[in-house]
Amino acid sequence: MAGSRGRWLDVPLSRVAKVCAVMLFALLAHVTIIQAFGSPALNADRRNERTLIDRYGRPRGDILTYDGTAIATSLAAEGPYRFRRTYPGGEEYAAVTGHVALHRTTGIEQAQEAVLSGDDAKVRVRSLVGNGRVGGADVRLTIRDRVQRAAYQGLRAAGIPGAVVALDPATGAVLGLATYPTYDPNALTTFDRRLLADTARRLRQAPSQPLLNRALNRLYPPGSTFKLVTAAAALASGEYTPTGAVHAPARLRLPGAPAYLDARRCGKGRPTLAYAFQASCDTAFAAIGLQLGQDLLRDQAEAFGFNAGQLRIPLLATPSRYPPALDRTQIALAAIGHHDNRVTPLMVAMLSAAVANNGVLMRPYLVEEARLPDGAVINRASPVPYRTAVPPMLARYLAAMMTAVSPASGKGTGTGTEVRMAAKTSASQGVPGENAVITAFAPADAPEVAVGVVLERPGDRVDAVAAIARAVIQAALR
Repeated sequence: MAGSRGRWLDVPLSRVAKVCAVMLFALLAHVTIIQAFGSPALNADRRNERTLIDRYGRPRGDILTYDGTAIATSLAAEGPYRFRRTYPGGEEYAAVTGHVALHRTTGIEQAQEAVLSGDDAKVRVRSLVGNGRVGGADVRLTIRDRVQRAAYQGLRAAGIPGAVVALDPATGAVLGLATYPTYDPNALTTFDRRLLADTARRLRQAPSQPLLNRALNRLYPPGSTFKLVTAAAALASGEYTPTGAVHAPARLRLPGAPAYLDARRCGKGRPTLAYAFQASCDTAFAAIGLQLGQDLLRDQAEAFGFNAGQLRIPLLATPSRYPPALDRTQIALAAIGHHDNRVTPLMVAMLSAAVANNGVLMRPYLVEEARLPDGAVINRASPVPYRTAVPPMLARYLAAMMTAVSPASGKGTGTGTEVRMAAKTSASQGVPGENAVITAFAPADAPEVAVGVVLERPGDRVDAVAAIARAVIQAALR
């Protein structure tokens, strides 16, 4: 009797035990899944205070200019967050450094996050082997202090929205990158959440768009600077030479449209290609575009880097574009930069950089090296070709044509003599709604710097675009 009662009691107990075992297994499996697959999402959750405490619990590496000036560094702070990011370069370097806020990172701070924070595998291994502590590496940029200062101060003095990019044609190193209007990154490093939200909202909603990196992410009509591409296509076709005559009527009717292009100072209708380029003759270059056709123009534009997709320097640059399909009227307008062609200021600088480097466009880059606190270099830039825009002989023809357009740019390095600048400008005095654009390099006979400058709707102050380009070039050559 007692035995049967014991067996009767064992039945529900065994069932309960089995249910408990299944529940325990499910619980352990769920915890394992969360730890194995869910931890990245939990760590990224803005409500995870432990992640923020850990992030600000150690100093990030410094961001330095090529000259060694710290433009972003970490300072000790009070409270749960032990270190706070600060930007001695302020507005002048905001387009380059970006900023680190509580829940957002931009600019080089974002592009080099792993290296600066110490999460990069190379940084962790070298730090642990060296001193047992994990810290961020310093990032040294290609930016030169004098060039950046000239670029930003030129934009600020003009007071006109725009951007400047300066490149080393031989390597692709970015010597200066500035945008205006801009913002002070220090305003976004506060740990006061309400103040941070108010500041971020004010900057996002400002009509001047100070958070927009115009140098890399705003597209502009290239205007007459695109005639450099059209001239290159003409020379590459074999049908034109710099000294050969081109058709340049005083008025050119656009095919299929009741509209005309007008031209002035175009050599009585039969100038040389070099003279038409120097005089920026719209009818001549529209006629060249019509004769070459859209495929040759597009191929040449893409050889300079149009339609190339995303370019990281390591900041992400918006692709410059040449339209995919055009009718005859659009071909004529595109050839003079007045259709749907669009360029970033970076692309404007790249046009001159390619010509200056015998037709080879080097891949632009902004980071020179990453270095640990003990001096060990873990990453170093290696210049590489990006595009072959034109053959060397054609590059020399284009350089000569650009040199004939421009005046001297200022004093040379230690010589006290004028330096010849090669340039192509798109700037119409007092035309409402039209931007001013210049692409240039110097010295014309031995290039060391290429510059792209864009000013938005300067009106009667179009001369400021050339003045800024000259100032940047002078700074680079000192």
